[in-house]
Amino acid sequence: MPIIGFPVEIKPGEKRCALLPVNVKAYTLLGAKVVIEKGLGLHLHISDAEYVEAGAEVAVDRQSLLKQANIILALHKLPTKDLRHLSSGSLLVSYLDPFNESAYIQQLVSGNISSISMEMIPRISRCQKMDALSSQASLAGYVMVLQAANTLDAVFPMMMTPAGTLKPAKVFIIGAGVAGLQAIATAKRLGASVTAFDTRTVVAEQVRSLGAKFLDIDLGQTGETGQGYAQALTPEQMQIQQREQAKCIADSDIVITTAQLFGRKPPKLIDQATIASMRAGSVIVDMAAENGGNVEGSVVGQTVEINGVSVIGTGFWANGVALHASQMYASNLFSLISEFWHKDNNEFVLDVSDEVLSGCVISHQGSVVNKMISDFYQQNGVLIKPEPTLQINAQTNTASQEA
Repeated sequence: MPIIGFPVEIKPGEKRCALLPVNVKAYTLLGAKVVIEKGLGLHLHISDAEYVEAGAEVAVDRQSLLKQANIILALHKLPTKDLRHLSSGSLLVSYLDPFNESAYIQQLVSGNISSISMEMIPRISRCQKMDALSSQASLAGYVMVLQAANTLDAVFPMMMTPAGTLKPAKVFIIGAGVAGLQAIATAKRLGASVTAFDTRTVVAEQVRSLGAKFLDIDLGQTGETGQGYAQALTPEQMQIQQREQAKCIADSDIVITTAQLFGRKPPKLIDQATIASMRAGSVIVDMAAENGGNVEGSVVGQTVEINGVSVIGTGFWANGVALHASQMYASNLFSLISEFWHKDNNEFVLDVSDEVLSGCVISHQGSVVNKMISDFYQQNGVLIKPEPTLQINAQTNTASQEA
């Protein structure tokens, strides 16, 4: 019986986990044995007993869990020290950040550990139920608005009071992807006057359908990638965007930036001069602070004040609603595992020729098998050495070690 292991997330401040008790039965019905590390749901006030009641087992310790599991499902990538405990041929599924973590991918290759990066799930209709980036980004958009509202020194909705009329807060959202659209919807529900901008004019209709205004900026030819991400702008287009949106930023009480480029550093959208044009007491939320930031001066994990404007770069956005974030991520993982689970053989079949797995499997059978990642490494002079003792049997699709 295949064993699926769920380790505790040990990243400081993380409250989410990759499994809720309700998911345990679904895995067992597939034919898998579910083993969790002690305290998996502690930050969500879920006891080990609740997991056991649902059909899971609790490992005696973390090392034991990692050694016995055929499949490890997690949110964040395991610490490097944990990888030595994984069995050769096992599968690790989590966020891996493969573009920036080549040394980590080398460790997986050297240990003959297959891996799936949840960020790399293709954005096609078949994968919607597995799309963890979208599920977590949607919650991030909600949380960012709430953080901004808690920091702003004014109310969001228009209020008619005996003491006079309070005008609604003006919110400007840059980027109308999953996070941006949820931020728009949340800000509108709270009663704010919302304006949004995106380089992809195709999303203007979606913005307006949520009751917000779309800021039209003529950037010339723009578009989106096959995965639905915004394409990088030219330096000239960036200058036009910054100049035109600066007028809207100066007139806003809250600005939320959600511009991130897949596999690349996010663009700088707001400079110090633009921040200085805002009213003291205003708020900027930089969703991309952890990856380099959209805002000049934002600090990872902190809220800083620049010219009287609060710039929030705390990150961990979906962690602010950890229960529902865990529920959604756990569902994404199960959808992925069940999609490729063969009940006849009672196993997860990793077929790298499949259109879904070919996009998200990073390492397999002692080498990097993802074309996008291998091309990226090659272009940037990154050498990933295959496991020298690993022999691949192409016909049986199995791996064995030399004696």
